[in-house]
Amino acid sequence: MQVTAPKALDAPHKPPGILGPEYRTATLGILLVVTLIAFEGMSVGVVMPAIAEELDALDLYGLSFSAFLIASLFMNVVAGLWSDRRGYRVPFLAGVVLFAIGMALAGAAGSAELFLLARAVQGLGGGASIVALYVMIARVYAMEVRPKAFAAVSAAWVVPAMVGPSVAGFVGEQWGWRYVFYGIVPLVVPALVMLVPALRMGSAAEAQPGSGPRSRPVEMTLAATATAGGAGLLLHGVDRLHVKAGEAGVETVVGLALLVYGLYRLLPPGALRFRRGLATTVLMRGFFSAAFFGVNAYIPLALQHVKSFDTTSAGIALTTGALGWSAGSFLQSRRAGEAHTRIRLGAGCVTAAILVCLLSVVPGVTGWISVPAWIVAGFGMGFGLTTISVTAMRQSPVNEQGANSAALSVTDQLGSALSIGIGGALVNVIGHSSSQIATGFLVICGLMAVISLSATLLAGRVR
Repeated sequence: MQVTAPKALDAPHKPPGILGPEYRTATLGILLVVTLIAFEGMSVGVVMPAIAEELDALDLYGLSFSAFLIASLFMNVVAGLWSDRRGYRVPFLAGVVLFAIGMALAGAAGSAELFLLARAVQGLGGGASIVALYVMIARVYAMEVRPKAFAAVSAAWVVPAMVGPSVAGFVGEQWGWRYVFYGIVPLVVPALVMLVPALRMGSAAEAQPGSGPRSRPVEMTLAATATAGGAGLLLHGVDRLHVKAGEAGVETVVGLALLVYGLYRLLPPGALRFRRGLATTVLMRGFFSAAFFGVNAYIPLALQHVKSFDTTSAGIALTTGALGWSAGSFLQSRRAGEAHTRIRLGAGCVTAAILVCLLSVVPGVTGWISVPAWIVAGFGMGFGLTTISVTAMRQSPVNEQGANSAALSVTDQLGSALSIGIGGALVNVIGHSSSQIATGFLVICGLMAVISLSATLLAGRVR
């Protein structure tokens, strides 16, 4: 009997790794850019009190984040359109350069107005970079490798989340808050050097722009303007309802109308009606971000004012949440399963964590209960959001990946901005004493738990 050697085709297929020769340069360049953006996001809040004092702007903290988010939301759409029609190279490089310019402007700012302008420029850069990054992953990486690439992007936030606040605090104390911004600018250079060869990779599909309504530049730019402007008006109006109800009410209604008008055109058809498939997948991103960040922003406030935590201790819950996020992202890249089941599990973890976290302001319960709770919340975000990103790209035609990447970012940032803004308005209305902040935190947690529970119930519609 003659025995033949097994053929190469009989060997099991092993997908390449994201750090293998084929993808190494692209992966390292992407991760460095994400790390820089993440470090800025995790660090700016630490030095904001010093910035507000020097620039004589007590309201600068909230306004600076609004400027960043709204500018980023607008640029999400523009970069998505460009990526679909001309490729992701130019918006990615332009985004990185704009981000660096914004950091330099922030460091040099001599007035509150210039600092807000700098934050808006940073938002333009960050928005362009992130959308182009998603399109790059979808076109450069093979389908079986994409979950690992998206997981690596999520993991790139872990180190900035762990060390960003402490490093920023040290730099701010030793050399001043301006060097927190200046210090990031030189790190952009190696990222660009690595991305130059990586950006030569791509797909012929880049030359085939979509023909649907979301591929029309003028209409989409107007829709992005309406969405960003509407979000700004809505947040400003809601924040002033307890001061000037009439004017603020009109502002809120106009902002909401502009927001709905813009979203109707920016999101996939049927998204506002939760149509099955891609439309609901994109909306899930906003639900996750609203629920998580709507509570995340107020954990330090609640722990410091209700449980008398110091600044470092109050930030531990947020830091450990990043560890859970990384673990969730890693696990989803290693395990198979139906997308709707994985999204439902992630949303369920966020819901449970929020309900446990609200106990942290209850008399007789230690505030440290927020730490394990937020690890679970972070795990749910990492597991759910990464699944949403992979699923949305799989459901997207190649020539609509830019538009749908932009839609993911729009719902992500809009969900965060609206939930944080509404939470701030609730705190202002209820009051600023320790007992009133505790009440406000309980109300915020209740609202955000409803949002994440809704995501759990709606997850089945991503199929």
